[in-house]
Formats: sequence, structure tokens, C-alpha cells
Amino acid sequence: MLLKLRWIIGLALVVLLGACSVLRIGYSQAPTLTYWWIDGYADLNGEQSLKLREGIDRWFDWHRRVEMPRYATLLTRAQREVMEPTLTTDQLCAWRDEAQRRLDAALDEATPAFATLMVSLTPEQIGHMERKMAKDGDELKKDFAQADKAERTKAAFKRTLERYENLYGKLDDRQRTKLAELLAASPFDADRWLAERDRRNADLLALLTKVSTEGKRADSAAAQAQAQAAVRMVAERALRSPRPDYRAYQQRLTQENCALAAAMHNATTPAQRQYARNKLKGWEDDVRLIVAGNGVNNGNNNLDGSSR
Repeated sequence: MLLKLRWIIGLALVVLLGACSVLRIGYSQAPTLTYWWIDGYADLNGEQSLKLREGIDRWFDWHRRVEMPRYATLLTRAQREVMEPTLTTDQLCAWRDEAQRRLDAALDEATPAFATLMVSLTPEQIGHMERKMAKDGDELKKDFAQADKAERTKAAFKRTLERYENLYGKLDDRQRTKLAELLAASPFDADRWLAERDRRNADLLALLTKVSTEGKRADSAAAQAQAQAAVRMVAERALRSPRPDYRAYQQRLTQENCALAAAMHNATTPAQRQYARNKLKGWEDDVRLIVAGNGVNNGNNNLDGSSR
């Protein structure tokens, strides 16, 4: 579950990653979706649900006040840069690094709520999580690691094309050919990624068992401190592999992805760059409305569908 902390704050980071055209709607619903997503993994009991709901409300209140103004500033900068006809690999990696810093801050703020949940988990709930992780792994394999190479290539192209067309608008045949060539040269290895995911999930389940067992024997303060340290370790490992060979692969893949993004931007037309600028301006406007308190529930999220 904790390996997917990035999903939980994904709606908050979406303006940096370019994945949503209805940001205000998504942000207002994110607390509810976050709760149900976690419950789907851990099958929470009543007390756990109450504490988690409170933690989610606190996190989104913090995020709207502290992080979203920073996103608005970054989006203003992005509108200037996206109009440039040429961007470098280093410029694109700088944006990736900025997104990583914002993600790290968000994960750090979420640590207390996840630590509280971690200590309270039962063996049955950890077993439930293990089965859910296995099911998710099967779905990811279907989507990313098809046995037929041509099918895998086609799926990767479709996913990536959708991302670029979401930002720049429709790509022409020349640009699509370029994207296919760049993807063919990418070092991304779906089988290797999924194998690493399985190893991290196994590490996580062992850690959850250890922390929840020992936490029930310790006083609450000591248990919380131990759990917070465990959450930080899990989050760090989810983002930066503890295995040197895979970490080197991650770094190489990141660099190649930045180069791919730069190459695709440099192949865009002035009209496509203007389209991207307008899209970014729309996201900025949505972010500023969220900061002002419009389109969000400001912590009073009706997580269970009833009034509170």
C-alpha cells in the first residue's frame, strides 16, 4: 500500500505531470478517493477509518494552503518555458527534480497519518494487502508486459502519445514517427520494473508485520516514532531503490526520459506550443481558485457519503 503513496498525492501533483483536465473537480474529490483507495487495500475498521479520515483532511488542508501556491508559481514559469522553440534535456530534468521535491514534501507531511495506520494493522489486514498487491501486479503485467512484443510496443506508444497530446494537442504523422523511434530506443524494461515492484512489496509486507507487531508491545509514543521512521524508509525506497543496480537503471531511465521529452518539445510547432501554454494557464487558474477555497471542501469532506 505505502508503495503507492505517490498515487495518493497524484491529484495534488497533477498540474506538474499534465494528467488531468478537470483539476478543480479532481482535487475536490481527492480526499474521498484517497480514503476509499486506502480502505480497498487495508479493509479498515471503524477506529482506523475515523483516524485516517482526520489525517486525510489535515493533509489536504495543508496541501491547499502550502503546496498549491507553489504549484501556481511553477505553472507561471512553465508557461514561459513551453513557448521556447528549443528546450534542453537538463531543463526537462530540472522540472522532474522540482516535481520530486514537491513529492518529497507531500510524503513527509503524510507520514504521521500513515504511521498511525501502520501500527494499528492486524495480520488479517496485512494479508488483505498482500492479495490486493498481487492482483494489482497481474493488472500491471497485462498493461505493460504483454507477451507479444508488438502488442507491448503498441501499448507503450499509445500511453505516451496520450500524454503528449494532452499537453500539446494532436501530433502529426512526422511527430508520431519520431515518438515511436524514441520509444524504441528507450531503456525502459517493463519486466525489470515489475520484478523490482514485487521485491519492494515483499519488503514492505515484512516491515508492516514487524512494525505492527512490535508497536502493539511498545508505548504509543515509541510505537509512533518507530512507525514514522518506517514510513519514511518505505517512501524513500519507493522513490529511490535501495538496490544499486536498479538505482543506476532508474537514473539512466530518468535521463533518457528527459531527453525524449526535450526532443518531442523541440519537434512541436508554434501552434502546439501555444496550445500547451493555454493548457498550463488553465491549470494555473484552477490552482489559484483552489488556493482561494473555490471548488474544494476545505477539510469538511463527506468521506462516507453522509453528513458529519
